[in-house]
Amino acid sequence: MLLSLNAEVSLNKEAAALKHPLHLSSTEINQNAKTGRLEISCRIFTDDFEDILSRNYKVKADLIKPARHNDMDAVVGKYLLAHLQLAANSRSIKLSYIGYENDSEAVIVYLESEPVKNIRSLETSSTVLYDLFNDQVNIFHITCQGNRKSAKLDYPSKKLVTTF
Repeated sequence: MLLSLNAEVSLNKEAAALKHPLHLSSTEINQNAKTGRLEISCRIFTDDFEDILSRNYKVKADLIKPARHNDMDAVVGKYLLAHLQLAANSRSIKLSYIGYENDSEAVIVYLESEPVKNIRSLETSSTVLYDLFNDQVNIFHITCQGNRKSAKLDYPSKKLVTTF
């Protein structure tokens, strides 16, 4: 019986590892033409995000249960604001946390910037999930003034500069 329990635990670990072998997040940054604000949505695998929130903030993270949503809001916002920063034309941009929602196997976190005008370059600094995985890839799709550009950051690279 002990042997079969150990085999079951081993199979569960292997199944978890196969769940999504890529450590990936995706971030959309869109400049609202009317307000000038950057509207940001970050898509992160739910299990990875819960893991890092639990580790960093010593909480039992649960991003799926509606009853825990208000409790999780504080740590979700705290994490993203600490691990994602933007600068336009070499000037830091203040970001505000809006909220998060679940979408199948991922969590989508929403942020918004103060109004920004005449963006010639946008510097993105991201360490999302770098404190969990050393093979993390963060993909960015950035739209400013009608121009869309895409790029990625592979761990340990932290900065991306996009010119418009």
